Amino acid sequence: MSILSKLSFKDQAFKLREDAILDATTRILASKGFDLMTMDDVALEVGISKPSLYKHFKSKEDLVAEAMIRLLDGAQDYWAAMPADSGPLQKLKTLLEWAVRVRLAGGLPFLPSTSPQVRDMLTRNLRYVAKVVKLNGTLKDTVKLAKKQGELRQDLPDDVILFSYYARTCDPAVEYLRMYAKMGEDEIVGHMLRVFFEGVQAG
Repeated sequence: MSILSKLSFKDQAFKLREDAILDATTRILASKGFDLMTMDDVALEVGISKPSLYKHFKSKEDLVAEAMIRLLDGAQDYWAAMPADSGPLQKLKTLLEWAVRVRLAGGLPFLPSTSPQVRDMLTRNLRYVAKVVKLNGTLKDTVKLAKKQGELRQDLPDDVILFSYYARTCDPAVEYLRMYAKMGEDEIVGHMLRVFFEGVQAG
């Protein structure tokens, strides 16, 4: 039984509206960025009044933080759903593919990397920080295991591999390939994975 089905009708409606608000926030942030996004933009996109929006989120900062937390939760859920027999390198490839597809769909895998203001704001959000630390720990352990099993290059420090991995999720090449090279989603994803993993995989 899903969490939503356990809620009262009123609470279900509230949760569904909140999800719609976060979806709208993600789309607007993808197109306008944090600085230009307003609460009016979000309310208009969802089709609700601004007072109704403030019943869910008291500020733009809280709204963006919750959108980022939901994204991290999505990454953790996707990781947890991978087959138990997947090797560490395969898990890293699968999650990066997910992240690039989220990006192509208008998601924001690592918005803080492009906005110091957002980064500073999120570092003060303890829920967000705890989830980042958890995901980073999982990925760092996976990189170590992949190196131990001979799947990743031994001459590259773990942090070089890990931070380069994160960088691929916010690489502007994704947009350029779609806009100017006229590539489809599957083609872009395939190229982005090859560009990264062919550089870090053991020969």
